[in-house]
Amino acid sequence: MECERTGSPPRGADADRVLLFLHGGGYRLGSLGSDGELAARLGRASGMRVLFPEYRLAPEHPFPAAIDDVLAVWQWLRTDQQVSASSIAVAGDSAGGGLTVALLVATRDAGDVLPAAAVLMSPTVDLTSSGASMTDRADQDPISTPALLRQLASDYLAGADPKTPLASPLFASLSGLPPLLVQVGTADLLLSDSERLAEAAAEAGVDVTLEIGESLPHVYQLMLGTPEAAAATERVGKFLRARVP
Repeated sequence: MECERTGSPPRGADADRVLLFLHGGGYRLGSLGSDGELAARLGRASGMRVLFPEYRLAPEHPFPAAIDDVLAVWQWLRTDQQVSASSIAVAGDSAGGGLTVALLVATRDAGDVLPAAAVLMSPTVDLTSSGASMTDRADQDPISTPALLRQLASDYLAGADPKTPLASPLFASLSGLPPLLVQVGTADLLLSDSERLAEAAAEAGVDVTLEIGESLPHVYQLMLGTPEAAAATERVGKFLRARVP
């Protein structure tokens, strides 16, 4: 596991506020190279320093390696760096969104103080592939196919139960989680993941905001230079500035 962090915060950022960013890539791909620009953009929008860990990837390192690494980073922030949980937010796209929810669930279950807020962009939270959009949106998603997503899930699980809460946090209890912002597009096979997660979180009493972009693809926030990505970044920044003191 590698962590990328800046020695000093970007201009306008508060050195005491940290955004932990977890990249996507189906638990097999992804790095600072693929998601670093998005992470930096979110840091500028929120006025926060960004910590970008590169967790271990499948198939060489299947579940629970990724969430174990993320939990280790969380503990490092809290104990080694002595950053207050109330000064930390977590954001993740795709598989990183799933890891974000898993981090919140595991932290709550351990009796630790949770981060102040979390942002989920097209999160992968159901490795059973049971969402209606897996079929309803199959002809609209320009990035993924149902077969690809099932293969990525299989490679990551390596025989583990796909309903295991820290692998598929849609099946976890969501009570007690911090405020959530969920962004997803309608041209995304994982649309149902976001919709069902937001519904379950709301039913559990969580402050959750679901934003659905019409005709937008999986993790459209990565599309640098588009008005849709710029607007989404601005909304994330506003959300985090309001919730991380």
